[in-house]
Amino acid sequence: MKKALVISFGILFLVICATSDGLAKAKKPWKVPGDFATIQAAIDSVKVVDGDVIQVGPGYFAGATITKAVEIKGIGGATINDGPFPWPGQRPFKAGFYFTGISGAGSGATITNLKFEVIEFPVFSRGANDITVTQCYMLNPIQGITNWSGSRWQINHNEIVDLQCYNGGGIGILVADRSATKGGVNGNVVSHNKISGILHVTGGGGYSGTGIVVYADFRWGYPGALEMAFNQVTKNTISLESDTPDVVDVVAFELTDTRDAAMSLPPAIHDNSIGFNDFRGTANQIAITPEDLALYNSISRNLGENRGHGLHPSLFR
Repeated sequence: MKKALVISFGILFLVICATSDGLAKAKKPWKVPGDFATIQAAIDSVKVVDGDVIQVGPGYFAGATITKAVEIKGIGGATINDGPFPWPGQRPFKAGFYFTGISGAGSGATITNLKFEVIEFPVFSRGANDITVTQCYMLNPIQGITNWSGSRWQINHNEIVDLQCYNGGGIGILVADRSATKGGVNGNVVSHNKISGILHVTGGGGYSGTGIVVYADFRWGYPGALEMAFNQVTKNTISLESDTPDVVDVVAFELTDTRDAAMSLPPAIHDNSIGFNDFRGTANQIAITPEDLALYNSISRNLGENRGHGLHPSLFR
């Protein structure tokens, strides 16, 4: 019995050691600069695996195309001022961190404590899930945080100062679907963000800039959204004004199904919660298209709830 007991304890000790070693490896910090010259080099390295932390800065750095579930953490005022092109050869705009949408690459990643300057799309994703963006500062983006077709994002405690639009955009945070994503675009949480300043207008108009948007896009032959449900927009502060409101005005929050009056019932957008936000710093506070969406979603206890009509004729895909 003693021998068997000793062997059992030995096996348990090996299991604990192996588990502890695995946890330590999963949280290994890699430094940029230091271990790698660039963030992209760190992500592309076979040494860097899901769960690792990439510590960035201080200084100015290019962002990257994210393909692993890593945490990218700024240290000492690390600033992203360059990055990949989501539309190579088509549009000159850059992303800070780009999720391509190929097989959910980058799902599970975290982006935290970084500044973004002269970057039109600081975080731009097509189809990644379980992304966290927190405690970041974004200056004058076209779209600050863009989540196409992703579920279970945590977008919290970020600050976006000023927006710009260029025949579209002018959006702080976008949660949207146009790909009829299987399983829906559900369970995203947008909370405790501050979006403020001036919307700088370039190009044509006929649409509105927006602080936060939940958007089902059926235009241009896209299949739109099967379901966008159980997303939460809570405890955000939005204070925006346009420098050319007669061309492109601005609204604090927008909930839109682009089919408008032709929307099917029950709607694709349902059971979302928009509450405890402060929209008072924006003259046009809530836009719901079509208005019937208000019957299927909880929109209450916000500071500032005047309602209008807003519809984007262009969003960056």
